[in-house]
Amino acid sequence: MGWAGTKVLVTGACGFIGSHLCEELVRLGANITAFVHYNSRNYWGAIEDLPDDTKAHLRIVLADIQDALAVRRAIQGQEVVFHLAALIGIPYSYLAPESYVNTNIRGTLNVLQSSVDERVSRVVHTSTSEVYGTACYIPIDESHPLQAQSPYAASKIAADKLAESYFCSFRLPVAIVRPFNTL
Repeated sequence: MGWAGTKVLVTGACGFIGSHLCEELVRLGANITAFVHYNSRNYWGAIEDLPDDTKAHLRIVLADIQDALAVRRAIQGQEVVFHLAALIGIPYSYLAPESYVNTNIRGTLNVLQSSVDERVSRVVHTSTSEVYGTACYIPIDESHPLQAQSPYAASKIAADKLAESYFCSFRLPVAIVRPFNTL
């Protein structure tokens, strides 16, 4: 796919992977909207560490992935959506599982529904290797059973299944990626 001029939304752009994805997409000539979780300090997370000439090519949207209207507005006019926004951190998921449901599941639902309504040509949904739990066999492949060993993992499995259902039900072109260790 040629990225030059392609209108791309990156949710979770303020994270490690999201910020580097934005950087690479800028290098390839895409028109990037970076969806960054709103905070009162106007802090852009890892985007702050990108070179100034890269940041100058980003349109920053400060919002919350749980806000369906904000997500819809961000997706309007986009061709491709990279969905990386998520509440991470396994230990905290034991203390506040509802927060994980609201962010990881409801947030993903907002992205998927808006992508259908706005006729986005591709959604790339980012999951996690945590959905596999303790390996039943190695190497782990896509046929490996999904085993939620934390509320975080359960929320990501649910989000993955929502993405899959939007492909099956609405023919939304969606791909699910499950990174393992990222550095």
